[in-house]
Amino acid sequence: MPNNVSSNNELPDNQEIIDEHNEALDNDDLLEEDSDIDEEIDDSDMDDGDDEAPVAAQAVPVVVDITHIVTEDESGLRIDKVASQVFADFSRVQLQGWITDGSLLYNGSVQKPKVRVKAGDVLHLSTTLQQHSEDQPENIDIDVVYEDDEVLVINKPVGMVVHPGAGNQTGTLVNALLYHYPQQHHLPRAGLVHRIDKDTSGLLLIGKTKPAQMALMEQLKDKSVYRHYQCVVAGDQASLLRHRRIDAPIGRHRTQRTKMTVMTAGREAVTHLLNVTPLNDNYCLLDVGLETGRTHQIRVHLSHVTHPLVGDRVYGGRRQLRAGLTEAQRQAISNFPRQALHAYTLGFVHPATGEDIEVTTPLPEDMQQLIEVLSDGYDDE
Repeated sequence: MPNNVSSNNELPDNQEIIDEHNEALDNDDLLEEDSDIDEEIDDSDMDDGDDEAPVAAQAVPVVVDITHIVTEDESGLRIDKVASQVFADFSRVQLQGWITDGSLLYNGSVQKPKVRVKAGDVLHLSTTLQQHSEDQPENIDIDVVYEDDEVLVINKPVGMVVHPGAGNQTGTLVNALLYHYPQQHHLPRAGLVHRIDKDTSGLLLIGKTKPAQMALMEQLKDKSVYRHYQCVVAGDQASLLRHRRIDAPIGRHRTQRTKMTVMTAGREAVTHLLNVTPLNDNYCLLDVGLETGRTHQIRVHLSHVTHPLVGDRVYGGRRQLRAGLTEAQRQAISNFPRQALHAYTLGFVHPATGEDIEVTTPLPEDMQQLIEVLSDGYDDE
């Protein structure tokens, strides 16, 4: 995995990146199969087409109270320069305003931003932010699988929408993040870097600071963030191995606007089948890697090559049912309530240290049970 993450001062204009990110989150593209994740945005957040009126924005007070003691390395720098390095969640313009109005004190007193600091000097930031957002904090449990001062990785359960949207104003991961990490209220989508669908389980990457979120967004664009999925599909091993690399452009369906489809006018989409493990003669467990991140990419591509995901009502239909099934296996497939898709590995370059980080999480219980039923007796043959 590349280790050449740009330093914060090499990144494009902050507001430009944030605007691009919000547009991506709202248009479904920077995401991966986040696509369904995008069901997040696209299908899952639109569920049955009942567009509820957005909740009126409310002012949410966020108290900031931080003290920093100047180090030898920072000695001789201007107050505003040190402040921009230390209080990295805020813009330099914000910090200069707080220095001027007394919210950011230098050794207990108000000073001009251009004053030079000395080792041992004290900077104290104390202010209350009024964050206007329709996204409200909610006490919802989240499964944290990795966390440090800059980055958070969450294992999202099946059924949880990633962020509020039409028809899903509450109960989302963003609402949960705002409760457990209230300091992230000033970050776009509470720090989300990408998404996965409501009915897809697995790992999501979140920046805990503005520089971290922006750096991780840049990595997602240059493909130094990688995501691997496991899914259960209809198809025999030999047939699936003929599709190790699926390169087929994806666009929005011309008449069914909540669906995606392979089309020549679509955007580039490349999916890799990294490993194909037979569960029986007609079903396999796949390890899938994404080279691009189009809406519903994995589901669309596998349906396109006639090997749909088990449980995928949108792109699978009756093609999920193959010959040679026992009654128990047929019932397990017919009753599986969601697409059998799990984001199990997430890799990225740490935005502060440059270290390669890889996080994994096991298959959820429902997929483990499905695999057990489908493989019953197969190893004995």
